[in-house]
Amino acid sequence: MLHDSSEDDGDGPDTEKDPIVQQQVSITRPLPLSIRSITPNPTCPNSTVSSPALHTKSHHGDHIPSSSKTSPMPSHRIFQTMPTTSTTDSPTISVHPSTTTTFFQDTSQSIVPIKTDTNSLRSADSTTSSEEPLHPSYLTQHQPNAIRHQELSSPNTRFRSPHGHPSVSSTTISSTTGLPIDRMPSPSPSVLSEREREENERVERELELKRKRLQVYVFVCRCVACPFNSKQSSDMARKHLKVTLVQYGVIKERFLAFLNGKTHIEADEAFINAVRSYYEVFLKSERIGKMVQSGGCCSDDFRDVFRINIEKRVRSLPDIDSLKISKDTVLTLWMSKYDAIYRGQDQDQENPNRRLSKSNYMSTSAELIMSKEQLYDMFQNVLSIKKFEHQMIFNSAQLDNNDEQAATIRRELDGRMKQAESLQRQRGLMPKFVHKEMDTLYVDELKKLINDLMSNLESLPVRGGSEQKLLSRKRGPAHGRLANTGSNSSSGLNSSNKSTHNDGNNHADDNEPGLSKLAFVLNFNVNITVKEVRGLKSVPTNRIVYCTMEVDGGEKYRTEHAEAGKPIWESLAEFPTNQILPIVKVKLYMEKPGILSLDDNKLGKVTLQIDPTFNKTNWWTDMIKDKSASTDELKVKLDVRMEKPQNLKMCGWCYARGKNVWEKWKRRYYALVQVSQYWFAICSYREKKSEPTDTMPLEGYTVDYAEPDNGLVMNDAKYFFKAVREGDVVTFATNEENERHSWVQALYRATGQSHKPTPPVTITNKSSQGASGSGQRDPADSDRSKKLGFDEYIQSDPCKFDHHDLFRTLQSVTLDYRLRDPYCSLGWLSPGQSYVLEEYCSRYGVRGCVRHLYYLNDLLDRAEQGFMIDPQLIHYSYVFCNSHVSGNRPDNNVSTITMEEKDRFNEIKERLKLFLEHQVTNFRYAFPFGRPEGALKATLSLLERVSCKDMATPISRDDIRNFIGKCLENAAYINYTRVSDQAKIEETVYNSDDSPRKKIDDLIHLAELCIELLQQDAEHYQEAFQQYNDLLIEHEEIFWSLFVVDMEHVIDQQPIESWDSFPLFQLLNDYLRVHESLSQGRFHQQLRDTFAPLVVRYVDLMESCIAQSIHKGFEKENWKLKTRGCATSEDILWKLDALQNFIRDLHWPDEIFGEHLEKRLKQMASDMIEACGKRVWRHFEAWMKKGGLIGGTSCDYLLPSECCVMVNVILDCKVQALKLCALNSGDLHQYHTRIDEYLEKILKDMSKVLIQKLVSVLDSVLKKLSRYDEGSFFAQILSLAKPINEDGQAYVSCVNTNLEQLRQKISDEIFTLNIFEEWYRQQTQYIFMWLGERTEISLHPYQLACLMLIVKKTRGSFELQGVQEKDLNSQLYSSIMQRLHFEETANAVK
Repeated sequence: MLHDSSEDDGDGPDTEKDPIVQQQVSITRPLPLSIRSITPNPTCPNSTVSSPALHTKSHHGDHIPSSSKTSPMPSHRIFQTMPTTSTTDSPTISVHPSTTTTFFQDTSQSIVPIKTDTNSLRSADSTTSSEEPLHPSYLTQHQPNAIRHQELSSPNTRFRSPHGHPSVSSTTISSTTGLPIDRMPSPSPSVLSEREREENERVERELELKRKRLQVYVFVCRCVACPFNSKQSSDMARKHLKVTLVQYGVIKERFLAFLNGKTHIEADEAFINAVRSYYEVFLKSERIGKMVQSGGCCSDDFRDVFRINIEKRVRSLPDIDSLKISKDTVLTLWMSKYDAIYRGQDQDQENPNRRLSKSNYMSTSAELIMSKEQLYDMFQNVLSIKKFEHQMIFNSAQLDNNDEQAATIRRELDGRMKQAESLQRQRGLMPKFVHKEMDTLYVDELKKLINDLMSNLESLPVRGGSEQKLLSRKRGPAHGRLANTGSNSSSGLNSSNKSTHNDGNNHADDNEPGLSKLAFVLNFNVNITVKEVRGLKSVPTNRIVYCTMEVDGGEKYRTEHAEAGKPIWESLAEFPTNQILPIVKVKLYMEKPGILSLDDNKLGKVTLQIDPTFNKTNWWTDMIKDKSASTDELKVKLDVRMEKPQNLKMCGWCYARGKNVWEKWKRRYYALVQVSQYWFAICSYREKKSEPTDTMPLEGYTVDYAEPDNGLVMNDAKYFFKAVREGDVVTFATNEENERHSWVQALYRATGQSHKPTPPVTITNKSSQGASGSGQRDPADSDRSKKLGFDEYIQSDPCKFDHHDLFRTLQSVTLDYRLRDPYCSLGWLSPGQSYVLEEYCSRYGVRGCVRHLYYLNDLLDRAEQGFMIDPQLIHYSYVFCNSHVSGNRPDNNVSTITMEEKDRFNEIKERLKLFLEHQVTNFRYAFPFGRPEGALKATLSLLERVSCKDMATPISRDDIRNFIGKCLENAAYINYTRVSDQAKIEETVYNSDDSPRKKIDDLIHLAELCIELLQQDAEHYQEAFQQYNDLLIEHEEIFWSLFVVDMEHVIDQQPIESWDSFPLFQLLNDYLRVHESLSQGRFHQQLRDTFAPLVVRYVDLMESCIAQSIHKGFEKENWKLKTRGCATSEDILWKLDALQNFIRDLHWPDEIFGEHLEKRLKQMASDMIEACGKRVWRHFEAWMKKGGLIGGTSCDYLLPSECCVMVNVILDCKVQALKLCALNSGDLHQYHTRIDEYLEKILKDMSKVLIQKLVSVLDSVLKKLSRYDEGSFFAQILSLAKPINEDGQAYVSCVNTNLEQLRQKISDEIFTLNIFEEWYRQQTQYIFMWLGERTEISLHPYQLACLMLIVKKTRGSFELQGVQEKDLNSQLYSSIMQRLHFEETANAVK
């Protein structure tokens, strides 16, 4: 806050009474503001040295002596120094030996100032940390205030003026025990070694840091003790516990144990595969390790990634109707098993590494509503305050005294109001604004904020008074300062200083119509307990006694009955009353035994006049005996307590005399009554009266101790104090010094005055103290010595500090503490922390824009150090600052904008833009696996907001697209570089020692990693880049264009005859052809163009290879049956089929070239099969012509198996031709029809040749039988041998043998059956024709026997081979059988 330096600070101790101040070597106890600056040396141009927080600035290097209190006011603000406690009294700052710069005077030397360069106040650690970001792992190994040390020790975090000029701190020389050292260092800096100088500077920084933290903690404690502006939020999103590096290692071990079968969790193969993929891809990822290290990963992130992975797996499976379990049930079961693996076994719970430390346990309640004690404990850890230091501050600041805290707030607000008025008079103290017209608005803004704080304070309830609601509406002109703003506020203050009092005749002053006597009617509770009575010796022990209790004006209560021998009770009576001096009466009665007795006998009574300070327990008091009672002395044991309301702050008997009220010096009962937070009054009361006789509002009065007035001193009026106001002085006197001190302190809190009364030093005589002339320190000095100097921090005026700088320190260390707690906060403060910081800003006037600018700076610092920060949090603060700086606030209010705010905002805006560019460029590593959820999308939204010139001018769509496109282009380079480094592609692909096969394998591995990377991007980041989908596609194309460089390098090194690169094409093409965006893209086309010549060359080579196999294979073929043909045919057909399958599996992306390949392969297959058929037919004819027969054409003839194999080859070619020669599109049978007809012709020819060969056997048999024709020369001769049917039997045997040969050797049953049918048909026809030639002659019996056997037996054999009945019983067969039966009958007749 701004401070009017024309007002002197009179709170410090007197210089003449403090010998320590006169020493040349200053200790760390702070000096008064008036003597804190050192008198400059007029001969030294740079001799002005101030204390650590005195930021007095002068224009153009003018020096203002600190001893001149009447010097002209400088045009800059002055902030009070940080109070420093004495090293001899306070162990708080007992640190290493140090010397702090000051002036040292020697008898022979002039005063030489030792200047401190504030730019060198960084420690060695802070220097390195400024060059290299502090990683979170460093925090876990070092002191918790490592970052705070860096932040607070930097020059820009010290106490500064509004314009940022550093101040020079004072010097403290202390030992390691904290005691001052009398040895004076050399005044010459050259004498000191560099090591000593660095040590001195380090200790000085530590001292300054400790002082600053103590002062900040004092202000924080006040905010916690009496909040009146904000409340703890209970609806903030709960944060989950973060996963630490130790826990991350344990989790990986648990999942590895499950995969190795070391757990008892039952699982199927599908779940195990899912867990293995999760372990390999996610848990072992380096990105997840860094995310855990940054503190931005919680257990829910681990669980969500697994859930998304298994959902994709399970949803892709086809539905099986036979299963009675749904996919949702499977997912639920799998997630329960995952949870079991994640939690691990019970023995982990006993591991001390898993237990929360004390600080972590304390912070586990950070997400809940915290009590004051918890807030104190938390900020002790935040600011590194020791427990005893907190206790000293707590006791000295009276943090448990609400009245003291409310009075402190009132004094602070009055001081801030005076500062605002001082700024109105002296415009030079104001900061620089973006517009000159904002000067007046700034003052009005300050006054409005202060009035709002006063209203908030006024709204706090003051319980205990009557008619509170009525009084709160009757503030009237007494609260004119709350209603007046601007230039009229000072007049409002003056008008509000008029007292409202009563003139003694109970008439209210007309000047204050808002007050009435109802405001001072108090509500009390009087509790009376009668316990026991003694002295009833004359009363029979069996008589019944009891007591009654009453308060004047109230009801009467009585105790239970008790026997006189044991008069003991425990009866409690509560009496509500409005009298501040009520009369309490307790009476003792004895019941009369008579039936007709109306009244009981009164034995005694006690009458007490009590006040709110009356409190007696187990108190024996004498009772006044009744005249008719015995002479026994009665005593009663009582508990009497009067509970006072909270709005009664002080009461007691005093003497008083004033000008307008209480004009007579008289002893009266006075009470200090609080009507509201800003209304106090002293009231005088009489006995048995509830309303005051006189009232004096304390508005405008100042209270202080007073010297005794000899004319007013009385036996019970020895100690005086006064309440002074312009035109009025009211003198009070008490009987005891402690009572006076209590009155002064209570009035000091009520008046809200800035001056704190100091009790005078009392000197006792020798007889009372035993030491003549010895001085006794008053209680305040004694208390100050007990608190080891902490009063200096507590009594510091908050209005004289730069609270923006203090709040920056507080917010920074609070953020550091938050990032170290067990919760995955991502930079979000806990409800308790936000509550305290909000209260601090409201109470001490921290500007909202400055607060958020500091917060943005801290968040960016932590993000650059490796912490995970929620971009949404940065978004909120940025929007607030942007709306403020641009003047477009959501509430449409006009607010002041300082140049510092605007400059700092522009600086942070540029820094934030660079940071967001880095985040988007490294999105895979800044947000691994899309975690935290929605963070990348929020980052893009924030980047679009930051890229705007101002709130009224949004960035064009093309500009933001170009910017993000550039980020994604750089991201492609980064991602490919990292994945190629992971595959070690530089060590293998570009290594001349590795074989081409090894290089292509490594390139395939790299391609697999690239595909996996892009699949992860599509799964986790595509939704965030939904608005920039085309830019993401371009990012992927750029990524693959980098892969092309390595791919072409490897392919160029492959031998011409090597086809090892085709698996790479298949892998890439299978991924690209199903990709919605990359299919037929640039990389896809380039991949096609690269492999098209290889495919053509491969097809050409395979065609030549197959043709060579046909040529050489059939020349060496041994015609052994193999599968469905011979070895050569099987090899040829397999090659043709493999070639087509290979080309088909390539899924060639170019449709035209793909059709060309298909047609060429189909034509190649047709040509090859035709060539194969020609070769087989040629060999078949050769085999049939060269004989290849056993015994010529006799009945011993057996069809060669080689010919059957040849038939099988043609049959197999015919079958394979349908698959190898038929097109998949267009004219399906363009090539197949021709080759099928050709093969069919060959099969017919083969069948014809086979049948002819088989029928020739019958022909030879019939020729033999022709020799038995009638009339022939050989018939009679042959008949002499009397043959039976030898030729018929031989033929039948031959037929059966060949039938079996054909059935076993030829694979096609249909073809075989056709041969059988044709063979049977020709055989029947041949016999019919032979018989037709002999119609004129009779058959020889031998002929008849042979033919009958042949016809009947062959018919049965063919029937067994599957020839149909209709073919067997043909007309020819019937004619033959008819002729044979006729001949048989004819032979029988002969």
